[in-house]
Amino acid sequence: MSDMEIGNSKAGEWEFWIDVGGTFTDCLARTPEGEILTHKLLSSGLTPGVVAETPSPIQIVDPLRRGDPSDLWRNFACRLFDVEGNPLYAGRVVQFDAASGTLTLDKVLPVDLPKQARYELKGEEEAPVIAIRYLLKLPMSESIPPIQVRLGTTRGTNALLTRRGARTAFITTRGFKDVLLIATQDRPKLFDLAIKKPEPIFAETVEIDERIDAEGNVLCVPDQHRIREQLLALKELGIESLAICLLHAFCNGEHEELVERIAREVGFDEISVSSRLAPLIKLVSRGDTTVVDAYLNPVLRSYVRGIRRSVGDSSLKLMTSAGGLIDAEHFVGKDSILSGPAGGVIGFSRVAERAGFARSIGFDMGGTSTDVARFDGTYEREFETKKAGVRIVAPMLAVETVAAGGGSLCKFDGVKLVVGPESAGANPGPACYGRGGPLTVTDMNLFAGKIPQEDFPFPLDREIVRQKLQGLCDEIADSPLGAKYTPRELAAGFLQIANANMVRAIRNISVAKGYDPRDYTLVTFGGAGGQHACAVARTLGISRVLAHPLSGVLSAYGIGLADIRQFGEQMVLQPYSTEQLQSLETVFAGLEGSAREKILAEGVAAENIEPANRSLDLRYQGVETALNIPLPDDGDYSKAFEAQHRRIYGYVHPNRPLEIVTVRIEVVGTLPRREPACETRVERRPVAKRHSEVDFAGVSELTPIFKRAELHAGDLIEGPAIICEPTSTVVVDPGFQGQVLERGELLLTDLAGEQREEGETAVDPVRLEVFNNLFASIAEQMGTTLQRTSCSTNVKERLDFSCAIFTATGDLVVNAPHIPVHLGAMSVTVKRILQDNPDLAPGDVFVTNDPYRGGSHLPDVTVITPVHSAAGELLFLTASRAHHAEIGGIVPGSMPPFSKRLSEEGVLIRNFKLVDRGRSRETELEQLLTSGPYPTRRPADNLADVSAQVAANHTGVSQLLSLVERYGWPTVRAYMGHIQNAAATKM
Repeated sequence: MSDMEIGNSKAGEWEFWIDVGGTFTDCLARTPEGEILTHKLLSSGLTPGVVAETPSPIQIVDPLRRGDPSDLWRNFACRLFDVEGNPLYAGRVVQFDAASGTLTLDKVLPVDLPKQARYELKGEEEAPVIAIRYLLKLPMSESIPPIQVRLGTTRGTNALLTRRGARTAFITTRGFKDVLLIATQDRPKLFDLAIKKPEPIFAETVEIDERIDAEGNVLCVPDQHRIREQLLALKELGIESLAICLLHAFCNGEHEELVERIAREVGFDEISVSSRLAPLIKLVSRGDTTVVDAYLNPVLRSYVRGIRRSVGDSSLKLMTSAGGLIDAEHFVGKDSILSGPAGGVIGFSRVAERAGFARSIGFDMGGTSTDVARFDGTYEREFETKKAGVRIVAPMLAVETVAAGGGSLCKFDGVKLVVGPESAGANPGPACYGRGGPLTVTDMNLFAGKIPQEDFPFPLDREIVRQKLQGLCDEIADSPLGAKYTPRELAAGFLQIANANMVRAIRNISVAKGYDPRDYTLVTFGGAGGQHACAVARTLGISRVLAHPLSGVLSAYGIGLADIRQFGEQMVLQPYSTEQLQSLETVFAGLEGSAREKILAEGVAAENIEPANRSLDLRYQGVETALNIPLPDDGDYSKAFEAQHRRIYGYVHPNRPLEIVTVRIEVVGTLPRREPACETRVERRPVAKRHSEVDFAGVSELTPIFKRAELHAGDLIEGPAIICEPTSTVVVDPGFQGQVLERGELLLTDLAGEQREEGETAVDPVRLEVFNNLFASIAEQMGTTLQRTSCSTNVKERLDFSCAIFTATGDLVVNAPHIPVHLGAMSVTVKRILQDNPDLAPGDVFVTNDPYRGGSHLPDVTVITPVHSAAGELLFLTASRAHHAEIGGIVPGSMPPFSKRLSEEGVLIRNFKLVDRGRSRETELEQLLTSGPYPTRRPADNLADVSAQVAANHTGVSQLLSLVERYGWPTVRAYMGHIQNAAATKM
């Protein structure tokens, strides 16, 4: 392949674009002549294989090694295993003959070496370097010439997830040592009976006796001698890295700089300073960001140094979470979390635009997880997010990750089939790798015939998969469930569940944010994406799927297409006015100048630096949450803010003044690219050279298999079909038609559309998990809508809210993982509403906070929405409960510690009909909220939060009705009961 869209290479130099994932490392190279080469290997650096023969006591032969670069494997360690993964031998390769695939070893092999023994080759260099050597055909004994390397890596993310970062100390102001432990009081895993506090990633905490006020004035000067003593003590404790985050340092970093200077004097090299990393208000977010940076920097620097040693003076740039490239020496921990997935976002958006699709959803299914993102002509970014349990204040592309990849475990939990979230990883890997691994999604695809064995880069063992599936069939049959499955049916069931998990993630980035996925094209990529894309798209109602010729390595391709990007930000916290905007010109100019200098230092020519993208974070005064508003064409930020506020939240406060929170800029240095070559489209129907039996939803069909390299623009392929590529496989499901476009993309169009799936109402372990995921996904989308549209800080940050779905009799069916004290009582509230209102009608909505009828305390307000069929039958109810920051009472906040009667806590709302057959009674609710002895102090906020709860319930209603439309009411009703029974059994 040649003449693809490419980056900024010098004449005579190779370019390498590499994505190091959790399981696989994808490498894409562009030769000096413009040819594109690819190579995929395990991120562990292991190269597995199967011993075909042993011609001598010190030689093994693997035909799949034929064609590997001559002597590439010399000096690699070699280990042998039996089919169960038990070690048999350890030695080293002393010679490799590429013509025959013969590895000569330094030690004699075991005499009783079993047939089809497995082996692994392991070098001393990182996986990206091994990939570079493979494509350059260079053995370890030879130096790598000057090349250009662009790299995205999950090394930082993995270190954060596995808690294998540097020993870090958190240095903060006296009195605040526990601030990151307390954080915002939101808790993960609320339903765990054995409550376990999250382990902090910092090992020690030091409090500095200093103080700066909120205006930046020094109140207490730190004692330098005492600071030196404290830092020396940290040295003695083996601390490797420091995170310095002092109170109000965002407006005056003087004391942080002092601590940093002393730390360097006593011998610390790894130091992260919050006033430089995230000069923004909010101590917790700024502190978490600084700690993450300090925790990961030593790990990343060691990793980069290892690669640097191998590639010498070559150009080495890394991908940041924001989607831009940066020189390796400037790559830091806080910008590394989405380094690999960011390349995928750049890749899928660029190829979709090239194919004529302005709106696209990226579907990147790898070995460990699946990443999904949305593109609408501009990149959606988050400036504060939570990853691996810690808050990070840094620009990141908005990517949703779900633990459903090719390596996700497939198991039976005693009641239902489960896929993930655990993964087999790269080692031992799936069962079919032959290293004693468990059953995974990859095994299911192999067993279903969706992965042609002869096209995989190393041998796969289908028989061991069949044996393990049969064992699982026997286990299910012997369980109280007593369901009878064949291995084929079980594999189809696991794939159906895996697809449901990925659909759930895509709904979180589309439906939950007010976007209809049917308006988008699904761009599939990643090693496993093409095997699931058609089924996922059909479930979502998406009619088009796009697969690029490099879809198996599209994240690496995206890294090659990325530009140099620099971001700048400065806290302002000033009232919005025309005069204030004019005064911000100096701030904008300073940030833009600094960003331009950094891009010039990266080697980008001045004429290739685009004008800065400006934006402001605005909010209503007195409201915590701000919206990022890009510079409008007419320059009127306030009008743009109101338009976006109304779109997201459904309302505006016309008389409430605005506040400018943060000034932001983005500067892009573009890199030269060559336009991708186009082929004239000539419509024809190619004939497959081979066929294979493939299972689709448990039904076997004779399926043609095509090689991607043999297809040409205009070729039409009717599903079912399989298209094999060097780094991935695309499965064209029945009912889809594929056509090759001018640049080699494969466009799959769903001609059949989503099918109604009415079926058996008897309990089935597969459908039980599918419906459990469907219901839970709806409840989660309700929660996302509520969090997004609410006004209260309690909802937006503390996550003090709950959403759930109930039967027509008020019994809980499913809830999102929200507040247990809410969810335990909400069923009582719903049942009381049903008792008090036996004549519920379509279009009714109720509000209550009555503690005598299922409520908790008065600030917890519940909104209940009944759902009727077209014939008027009550089918189920949706409900949401949220803690309002103010509901009246004798003290602000409505939580008086010394109240003696209920009215002193606030306004009591008892069985209030907010909407009567579609007619709003908001005015009456406002009268209730502002009446009584202790009325609410913020009625507008109460009404806004109630509106957000109504919107959340409506999200649930529309999704539930879609579910009924697809599966039929008898099936949906039956599985509501089955889920309740399964929950009782598990308890």
